[in-house]
Amino acid sequence: MNYLSDLMRAMDFDSLWGLLRRLTAVLLCLTVHETCHGLAAYALGDPTAKRQHRLSLNPLRHIDWFGFAMMLVAGFGWAKPVPVNPHYFKKPKQGMAVTALAGPVSNLFLAVLLLIAARLAANAAPLWLLYFLLETSLLSVGLGLFNMLPIPPLDGSKVLFSLLPDRQYRWLMQYERYGFVLLLALSALGVGSTYLSRAIYAVFELLCRTVGLL
Repeated sequence: MNYLSDLMRAMDFDSLWGLLRRLTAVLLCLTVHETCHGLAAYALGDPTAKRQHRLSLNPLRHIDWFGFAMMLVAGFGWAKPVPVNPHYFKKPKQGMAVTALAGPVSNLFLAVLLLIAARLAANAAPLWLLYFLLETSLLSVGLGLFNMLPIPPLDGSKVLFSLLPDRQYRWLMQYERYGFVLLLALSALGVGSTYLSRAIYAVFELLCRTVGLL
C-alpha cells in the first residue's frame, strides 16, 4: 500500500520545479478520476454530480484538502467522492459498478495519452516536460490500479460487490465506510505494497512498449 510513497520518492523533488510537477500531477490524476465517475453516473441517468457542479475539470471542485495533503506527504490520499444516487439507475448494482469502474479506466486512459505525448515530444520538448509526462503517467497508472483493489471504499469493491446477490450486496454497502479503517491499517503496515508496486510498474512498462517508448 506504500507504492505511492515509493513513486514519489523516485521523482526529482529537489527543486521547485519538481514540487510543482508533483502538485500538478496529483491534481490532474485525481481530477480526471473523479470527473469520470460523475460523467459515467450522468450517462446512466444520475444528475446528482451535475447538480453539484462535479462534472468539471476544475480541481478545486474535487479536492479534499486533507486527503490531498496526505497524498503529497505520505503518498496515500483521496479526493472528495463524487455523489452518486443509485436510485436513478435502471439497474442500481450494475450502474454503481460501471460508475466505479470509470475512475480507474480513466486513469489508465490518461496514462496512455501522456505516454503518447511523451513519445511525440521526445526529441523536441524540454527535459522537465518529458519528466512531467512520464511521472504523471506512472502516477495515473498507480492511482488506477490502487483503486481497483476490492477493499471498500475503493472502486474495485463496488465492482466486486455488484456480482453478489442483492441481500449480501445491501449488507456490505451498509458497512462500506468502515473499510476505510482497514485500508489505512493495511497502508500503514505496508501489506501488499510489494505486489502492487510490481503490478504498477509492469502495467506502466507494457503501456510504454505499446506506444513505442521502449
